[in-house]
Amino acid sequence: MTDSPPPITTPLQPGQILDGFILEERLHQGGMANLWRVRRETPLPGEDFALMMKVPRIKGGEDPASIVGFEVEQMIMPALKGPHVPRFVARGDWRRQAYIVMEHIQADSLRPRLDHAPLPLVEVVEIGIHVAHALTDLHRQHLVHLDIKPSNILRRADGTVVLVDFGLSRHDFLPDLLEEEFSLPMGTGPYMSPEQVQFIRNDPRSDLFALGVMLYHLATGERPFGQPTSVRQLRRRLYVEPIPPRAIRPELPPWFQEIVLHCLEVRAERRYQSASQLALDLQRPDAVALTARAHKLERSGLVRRFKRWFLAMGEEPQAPSSAGAQVARSPIIMAAVDVTHGRPVLLEELREVVRRLMQTEPGARLACVSVMKTARIGMDELTDAQGRSHHVQQLIALKNWAHPMTLDLALEDGRLTFHVLEAPDAADALIEFAAKTGVDHVVMGARATSTLRRYLGSVSAQVVTQCACTVTVVREPALPEE
Repeated sequence: MTDSPPPITTPLQPGQILDGFILEERLHQGGMANLWRVRRETPLPGEDFALMMKVPRIKGGEDPASIVGFEVEQMIMPALKGPHVPRFVARGDWRRQAYIVMEHIQADSLRPRLDHAPLPLVEVVEIGIHVAHALTDLHRQHLVHLDIKPSNILRRADGTVVLVDFGLSRHDFLPDLLEEEFSLPMGTGPYMSPEQVQFIRNDPRSDLFALGVMLYHLATGERPFGQPTSVRQLRRRLYVEPIPPRAIRPELPPWFQEIVLHCLEVRAERRYQSASQLALDLQRPDAVALTARAHKLERSGLVRRFKRWFLAMGEEPQAPSSAGAQVARSPIIMAAVDVTHGRPVLLEELREVVRRLMQTEPGARLACVSVMKTARIGMDELTDAQGRSHHVQQLIALKNWAHPMTLDLALEDGRLTFHVLEAPDAADALIEFAAKTGVDHVVMGARATSTLRRYLGSVSAQVVTQCACTVTVVREPALPEE
């Protein structure tokens, strides 16, 4: 085993060489990531396309979901292929510098077209067809995008749509880190489907709902559900219908309203069941079967709205088994690692036990979990004295703990994941994580006993007594009684 290169602590600069890539120009500075035009120091045969590097902005105090989202994108992009996604090239380790190198799609997103809405119907329909084709391809690759919106849609010179930004996405065959670590709806407010609001993240029909929102906005100049900023406002789409498009723009044909409102049905089973079906209707509007949706010119009355509200309050959406094929379940092994306070001898012993356990379970997935303790009352410092994010530093320490083990086991993407949980009580956080993610076996360390620890109780004791699954406790040599 060789030592990892030292982490990069200074801002990236043009001309800098990072893992064989020369940074030429910063193309965009966003709130969550910077985009750089790069080229290889030594070009590879056959790599005849422009390259772009996406680098997360870590200043300290970020929303932890943005950090996890970048990890999700690093994990998902190598699994995607075809003309509707940027070609994946490389990714950087968080212990040195996290990044993703991909094909540079030299095209504008659809976001500027919103400023010109309402657009001509022929353009709106053309956009809908191309996006539906792209979604068909991604859904067949077992991916639900979950953040379809104009800024995440690019068009190649030949008109082919390319979807980008997979930080909120869900892949059938990869772990859903966002669902496992957070308990709030994930998405962009105006485009989120009702089932996303209700924490369902594996339904490809959610992307069709978002496409319906986009078609509505491009055709009318208005958002069907406004610009919600709270979960309460998001939940309104479960029972408040949008104003019919033809009530805003009367010249729109009934078939277009039929298609859009079909996409915006609250129940996923009442929407188009596939992106290819939607694309077919957009391409052949004369064959669209018109229902009452096509002729509505106002929202439903208060009685129907109250009925929908009443049903929405007590109803749980039916989650599909997967976005594509049924996923065979495998055992999940959780390694609870105290990288902040754990003694080296205990951390090494814990690593050895986990390594042996994974070797006996060839189909198992390993989730390495650490808890970043937060104050119950008041605010915590989010950065250290050097301005580095505590969350990122703990994530790097967790990856360093597992690094020797991964060299021996050669676990592929999806079989090894890392989770930093922020909580005031470590035992409660571990127990909740194990229950929420269906962990089959918890492996954790326990420091030597003492009178004080026996009196107050320990994290390992609470996990052993309250976890519903098997728990293995790895002990370090006993310390003298305090």
